[in-house]
Amino acid sequence: MINYDLAVIGGGPAGMAAALKAKECGVEKIVILERAETLGGILEQCIHTGFGLHYFGEELSGPEYAAKFIDLVKETDIDVKVNTMVLSVSEDKTVTAVNTSDGLIKIQAKAVILAMGCRERPRGALQIAGTRASGIMTAGTAQKYVNIDGYMPGKKVVILGSGDIGLIMARRMTLEGAEVKVVCELMPFSGGLTRNIVQCLNDFNIPLRLSTTVIETHGKERLEGVTIAQVDDKLCPIPGTEEYIECDTLMLSVGLIPENELTKQAGISLDRITNGAIVNEMRETDCDGIFACGNVLQVHDLVDYVTLESQIAGEGAARYILGKDSGEKVYIKTVPENGVRYIVPQKVNIKSKEDIKLYFRVGAIYKNKKLTVEAGGKVISSKKKVKLAPGEMENVVIPSDVLASLGGTDTIKVRVED
Repeated sequence: MINYDLAVIGGGPAGMAAALKAKECGVEKIVILERAETLGGILEQCIHTGFGLHYFGEELSGPEYAAKFIDLVKETDIDVKVNTMVLSVSEDKTVTAVNTSDGLIKIQAKAVILAMGCRERPRGALQIAGTRASGIMTAGTAQKYVNIDGYMPGKKVVILGSGDIGLIMARRMTLEGAEVKVVCELMPFSGGLTRNIVQCLNDFNIPLRLSTTVIETHGKERLEGVTIAQVDDKLCPIPGTEEYIECDTLMLSVGLIPENELTKQAGISLDRITNGAIVNEMRETDCDGIFACGNVLQVHDLVDYVTLESQIAGEGAARYILGKDSGEKVYIKTVPENGVRYIVPQKVNIKSKEDIKLYFRVGAIYKNKKLTVEAGGKVISSKKKVKLAPGEMENVVIPSDVLASLGGTDTIKVRVED
């Protein structure tokens, strides 16, 4: 058994930011456990730019953004164990892990931060008819093949789903000489950032077909083509709209799933919308001393937001370890309404002496609507928004004086209005 003040599970941007913030707040003995060969997480294969605009005020590539935090970690005495697979986390904050150098290890921590990131939804979750031909893969897998391994997955590409990774890979494959036939999106709106639709599709004349999906794949050994069809308002294929497209590669960008197997093992409650843990304003779960941040908590669109959220979790863990969060706590719920799908955090302490930022996403595209925040039955904020989209995370700030005026039975509601 090895004793640490803080164990951080995951060495991506979330884990590194949380560990560094906890160190800055006075936590002495910290360990980062990362299953990959290096720190950095998914950023290592994201060689495109667009990272760091909010946090650093400059445009960086994924590896550059990660390198800044890796260098900061190296400047501290934070222990880092790479190639280390965490097997379980218990309610008493015992972490069991395994690697080739230490074998099976057990870590007893005073606090644990979950920062495991997320994974892509695979083909098996989509129920597409057809054989198991080669050439069907997730967009992230294709990104690793091209950017890390130097392999070209195919020459004629169809992309299903308009998430950010899919949009970026449409551009990447075009730049590498492939022909991207079409990007199909099941929903009547794109799931990616507006800037990615413009820079990755419009600038390269790649067609985006909304309310369209792949209903069948063709080919036995290698993919030879796909059949696409339009869908109705119930997302069912419309007979007569089928179209065959010849291709050798089908890339799937159909959503990300937070890696919450360890979270479930610890008995932590999950939000059915985000698929992440239910947390308070310091990102503490309902299991005392276990915190969550980054894409394992909610899928973010910008790594800058991951960093900021993870710093909150790092500060929360530091307060817990150092006994600085022992003040009175009265929690009330945050409630998404009328177009808002979810809010993180799901509960906030009205005795907090600091402003609290709520992050949320909407469920459809809204134009020229009002974003209204209601606390304790009173409207505290109402802002006109030119556009709200599911692919872009929004946030509102609840001032500390508003929190102080609330009672234990009140709620904070966020909704879209005319």
